[in-house]
This record gives sequence, structure tokens and C-alpha cells, in this order.
Amino acid sequence: MDSCPGRVEVPTPEEAVALQALRAIKERVRQVKSRLRSIEMWKDNQEDKERCKLEEELERLRSDWDRWEAKRQEAARERMILLGHEDP
Repeated sequence: MDSCPGRVEVPTPEEAVALQALRAIKERVRQVKSRLRSIEMWKDNQEDKERCKLEEELERLRSDWDRWEAKRQEAARERMILLGHEDP
């Protein structure tokens, strides 16, 4: 998409990358939580191992989410500075 010189794309390319990553993380979290719900009714050793693995993955996904959310917020702030809505 071509834009005029001096115009800022909304969302910026950095914001778009962060938003795409956040969407992917959200989808994976849904899948993991669904799997956790489905194995909660079973109480054998194999499911316990899988549950631990899935809970560890959820923790990693939370960390990834926080990192990408910070990047998205920073990109949004940079856009607002470029637009003159915030001070640098």
C-alpha cells in the first residue's frame, strides 16, 4: 500500500507484526487450555506429565505475550509521537 510522504501508516508495520504475534499466541493459548480441560477428567500418570508440559507452555506463552504487548505499546507510542500527539 503506497502512502503519501510524511503520512504515518496505522497500524505501523511494527504494530502490525506485534498484533499478528499476539493473535498467534492467543490462538495457541486457546488450544492449550482446551487440551488441559479435556485431560482434567483423567487422572493417570501420562496425563499428569502432559498437564505439566502444557502448564509450562502456558507460562512461556504468558511471557511471550508480555514481551509482544510491550513491543506493540512502544510502536504505538512512537506512532503517536510521529503524529504529534505525544512528546518524545
